[in-house]
Amino acid sequence: MEEYVLIIARTLFLYFLILMIFRVMGKREIGELSVLDLVVFIMIAEMAVMAIENPKDPLIHSLLPMFLLMGIQILLAFVSLKSQRFRVLIDGKPTVIINNGKIDEEAMKKQRYNFDDLLVQLREKNVKNVADVEFAILEPSGKLSVFEKKKEEGTPADEEDSMNLPLVMDGVIQEDHLKRIGKTNLWLRQQLRAIGYKDLHKISYCSYDNGVFFIDLIDE
Repeated sequence: MEEYVLIIARTLFLYFLILMIFRVMGKREIGELSVLDLVVFIMIAEMAVMAIENPKDPLIHSLLPMFLLMGIQILLAFVSLKSQRFRVLIDGKPTVIINNGKIDEEAMKKQRYNFDDLLVQLREKNVKNVADVEFAILEPSGKLSVFEKKKEEGTPADEEDSMNLPLVMDGVIQEDHLKRIGKTNLWLRQQLRAIGYKDLHKISYCSYDNGVFFIDLIDE
């Protein structure tokens, strides 16, 4: 019974302690996790779990490294405020994924970022079509900042095709998407051949919207 009381007491103490530690480390920790932030969060959480699971182990064995990590994190945050070079080293820097409407496959490879990731984040921004994007920047936090192309005057935004789907990704035809728009593999090949794209393996991304193809070639 005494052991259970000790576990409960440790759990409550560590709960409020971790809340205090994260509050001291700053609001940035809550709103935007960098790789360094994530490592510190995981380590502190793991130490708290070990302290709760081993009630016979002196609490100082867990508290000392937790406060040490808090001190290191505060120090690094202070240094990063003073030095842009250090900030880039710790947090990384933004990566341009789409530049002037052109997808940068090389940048995507360096970030291990694929077309599925891109499309998911574009949908989260209510962007239906890659062709509507002027610039897309992958931030160090993993968020995607999207700047859409200016629409022509008199063209309402809701006129865009709600069924816009990628038909080719990384040189591979998306058969399921073709079926959803009532088209066939042969139709797609004929259409692309008619506008000068004979080799589908050279296409990194292709979509079809209101009778117009958007095609981005693989960087060579």
